[in-house]
Amino acid sequence: MKTKTIAILTSFIILIAACKKPSNDAPQLEYGSMTDVCGNTYKTVKIGNHWWMAEDLRTTKFRDSSYIHAIGSLPADTTWKLQNTAAFCRNADNAGNIIGEFYNYYAVTDARNLAPQGWHIASDAEWKEMEIYLGMSPGDADNTGWRGTHEGEKLKVVKGTINGWSDYGIVWATNESGFSAMGYGCRMFDGTWGTPGLYSTNFWWTTTATTDGNHAFYRYLDYKNANVFRYYGDKRYGFSVRCVKD
Repeated sequence: MKTKTIAILTSFIILIAACKKPSNDAPQLEYGSMTDVCGNTYKTVKIGNHWWMAEDLRTTKFRDSSYIHAIGSLPADTTWKLQNTAAFCRNADNAGNIIGEFYNYYAVTDARNLAPQGWHIASDAEWKEMEIYLGMSPGDADNTGWRGTHEGEKLKVVKGTINGWSDYGIVWATNESGFSAMGYGCRMFDGTWGTPGLYSTNFWWTTTATTDGNHAFYRYLDYKNANVFRYYGDKRYGFSVRCVKD
């Protein structure tokens, strides 16, 4: 009986170890840091052959130190809706703490450079390259809509950390990539806030416009999907931004 009990306990321990999620700073990953023109310091991580920011951009200035036009956070703000030049806004939690900076596409492609010196905002092709490195098939990477299998889980910070993702039971955030995606939501093109709940969604611009030039590609993660959404949207959307080292 004693031997049988030990065997059961051993099996249980092995099961727990197999189910244990990796930490947000996996030791096998290579990390660094960089600083923007505002003095904000960001963690960086090497994913495949490229260095990525491991945090969303939060600058309020362009590379030349000129200020980005700031627009308030009132719902359905017509100022945001009518904006067709570079602008940003901020999202806050229920306590009023700033949790994310969102930029429209005009800021992403502004000639004054939104990205810090030595860095650039990731293109659609660079996002695809990262997704393929994390396990997505090249054919799937070229598709729109939800693509891949568990690449989204590998990008998101582990639940239970600050700004960790909402729980959906079968979708586990593992952050195997070190990308450390947070769930901040977005701002809609009409000025409203497009988040059903804090820490449940996030969107990132790419620099790549559609062939007609009227829309631009983005990436989207949410708490109930393990894969990565790719599509294109109105340039007035307010999305997060990630940069890649030149």
